[in-house]
Amino acid sequence: MENKRWKTTQDYSCGKQRMENKMEKQTQYLFTSEVVSPGHPDKCADIIADSIVDRLIIADKNSRVASEVFVAGKHVVIGGEVKSTCQLSNEDYEKIVKDALSKIGYDGKSAFTKEQCLHPDDIKVQVLLNQQSPDISQGVDQSTGDIGAGDQGIMFGFASSETADLMPAAITYARMLCDKVYNYALNHNQKLGVDIKTQVTVDYGTKENFENCKPQKIHTIVVSAPSVEGMGIGEVRELIQGLIDDSGLPTSMYDKKSTIIHINPTGRYVSHSSLHDSGLTGRKLIVDSFGGYSPIGGGAQSSKDYTKVDRSGLYAARWIAKHIVAAGLAKKATVQISYAIGVARPTSVSVDTMGTYTKFDDDKLSDFVMNTFPLTPRWITEKFKLDSPSEKTFLYADVAARGQVGQSDYPWEKLDELEKFDNI
Repeated sequence: MENKRWKTTQDYSCGKQRMENKMEKQTQYLFTSEVVSPGHPDKCADIIADSIVDRLIIADKNSRVASEVFVAGKHVVIGGEVKSTCQLSNEDYEKIVKDALSKIGYDGKSAFTKEQCLHPDDIKVQVLLNQQSPDISQGVDQSTGDIGAGDQGIMFGFASSETADLMPAAITYARMLCDKVYNYALNHNQKLGVDIKTQVTVDYGTKENFENCKPQKIHTIVVSAPSVEGMGIGEVRELIQGLIDDSGLPTSMYDKKSTIIHINPTGRYVSHSSLHDSGLTGRKLIVDSFGGYSPIGGGAQSSKDYTKVDRSGLYAARWIAKHIVAAGLAKKATVQISYAIGVARPTSVSVDTMGTYTKFDDDKLSDFVMNTFPLTPRWITEKFKLDSPSEKTFLYADVAARGQVGQSDYPWEKLDELEKFDNI
């Protein structure tokens, strides 16, 4: 009996220890976001599409564009609809494509062979563009001078107090890493290629910390970047590790000794670009927006002119969400705006602070936004000068390359009306 009692006590002690160990493991709460570089085939498609938008709107600010770009192997297919006084020939479109790919880094000057990545001399462009339907035109270009929404749809903007730019932590850090490796690849094309992916997992410690925008540390980093044939995997990993360490990740979040780091985890990554993975506009919406931290409307921004609310509505919703958080009215906020085709005013506006509001609840914030800002396509266009892309202000192709939101130099990222939110 004594032995049995002793065994029971021992089992209890072991079970208690296992429970304590399990509880320790449960102190993690992880969230992950990924980013791709401009050299990723999907991003190539977005950048080509928005290079067309730039070209047409700069020549004719009333241009209406809704094109799709498909990049597969050596072929680039441009389809969709256009209405513009700027008439481009097939040769013009071919030049836009080749110039865009060259700027991305597919300029034929790297150490990668024509079998390993896309070269400009091999590109074949097919143009399948139609005129915009007059049924859409009559709803968009209204006799009152206003602009009706170019389509129905819902858009979501988001902001979080986790970083200085009021973006979520994981996508912010993944972008920092991607920018660092991509810029190195552009300047050292005898070593690395430009088709790059990064991924960051942030540990919040607890779900409560996640809900209250309190990231604790970077848990895992993944970087995949193509390297030339002659580089060994050890040399590649040492090079990219140095770029990670020099990327500017906050020391309070990144500890090289404790962070799990995967660099080119397959061991070999030489062949890349659309020769080995096709690309299509609108397939990187989470990368373009908030890294999965908030809902998205589902419509792409790239390839569309400013009357398409998939583009302009996202910018307006992000601008509002950012103001709400910057004004201290919430730790984070999601703003939904919806539209009906041909109707200028939104059909609905809602604010969700996920329980983090300070002074005013979500009903009050929603009413304030709906009653204070017109949020028509015309108002959004004039507010952010969306009909005037230029080298001095912004280019849609650059926005496609860097992400649709979260870059401080974009007009829709400016905190220029905080006083209105301070005085609700």
